[in-house]
Amino acid sequence: MALDVDAIRAQIPALKSGSARFDAPGGTQTPQPVIDAVAEALAHPLANRGRTTEGERNADGIVTDARGALADLLGVDPRGVVFGRSATQLAYDLSRTLARTWQPGDEVVVTRLDHDSNIRPWVQAAEAAGATVRWADFDPATGELLPEHIEAVLSPRTRLVAVTAASNLIGTVPDVAAVARLAHGVGALLHVDAVHYASHAVVDLAALGADTLVCSPYKFLGPHLGVLAARPEFLETLRPDKLLPSSDAVPERFELGTLPYELLAGARAAVDFLAGLEPQARGSRRDRLAASFAALEAHEEALRERIERGLADLGGITVYSRAARRTPTLLFTVAGLSPAEVYGRLAERGVDAPAGSFYALEASRRLGLGDEGAVRVGLAPYTDANDVDRLLTALDTLIP
Repeated sequence: MALDVDAIRAQIPALKSGSARFDAPGGTQTPQPVIDAVAEALAHPLANRGRTTEGERNADGIVTDARGALADLLGVDPRGVVFGRSATQLAYDLSRTLARTWQPGDEVVVTRLDHDSNIRPWVQAAEAAGATVRWADFDPATGELLPEHIEAVLSPRTRLVAVTAASNLIGTVPDVAAVARLAHGVGALLHVDAVHYASHAVVDLAALGADTLVCSPYKFLGPHLGVLAARPEFLETLRPDKLLPSSDAVPERFELGTLPYELLAGARAAVDFLAGLEPQARGSRRDRLAASFAALEAHEEALRERIERGLADLGGITVYSRAARRTPTLLFTVAGLSPAEVYGRLAERGVDAPAGSFYALEASRRLGLGDEGAVRVGLAPYTDANDVDRLLTALDTLIP
């Protein structure tokens, strides 16, 4: 079934501002049901989790429901869902915990395609432990990060491989399952950054072969927080720093302090909203998510192709998103104009398409774009053909 974009847009109040929004890779706009869920949580009694008072039961129910929703989204056991302030914070917490077992001579693999939140925590943890960092490169001409690029830097001393499931800068979707087989073949763990990927495809921890995985609900219509997913059995083997009175149960032992209950309520609502993108879908929430993402992928793919054809027709534009398999995310430059100038002039015309390296600093430098980066256009469930036409028309006015 085709995605009913008009129905989706009608439920997103921020779109009333009138801008054509292509800034979704940095964070999506929020549907009314998610806003309502946050408000509803705050409008009722809340307390620290428990089963005695109404406030305790409300809090406990919110956490349980949110774990169940994110478990359905990521294909994991709810007991393997950890909530945190952000994916970056969770990556730092995890890196420090894992690095306690590393020693000089051990090796950690990171890639130049990744967002810095899946590079720097591992680099810094390795340096603190005296371990060696090995860098996997990608091909700047094609945007491809291939399994052989990872394999070239693996060794029997590799303890962990960190890789993105989709580049937030140029959209490249590596073969993570193949990377997992290579990493596990030398006895290493695999950590996957699915922050960008989870906005555009159904995530399955087991199918990816990831030992740990992070995502951010605010990238898929939810509120600002982070999620880490893993098999509960694996989490049981980890001993993070925690307060003495706090729970030692999994996953609570990884959640520092009181959880933001209202944001968890919003995250659950965001997953339910995604599951309802295809109204005709039936079955479990996981089944409905699969059907909805299939419709979403078809919609976003059609719009991405429309943008690419339009950019090619305009001339004077260099596109850096070239991988065979990629998300609907395009990075480009316009001849004679700096990325910041393009960003500003598009904004004047009611088109939000930001410029920068977007924390994928290593990738931007490898592409020859330095720290300045380029202009990024990203799609979301609410992007429509009119938005695309406005983008292309606005760009046309910038090109001599």
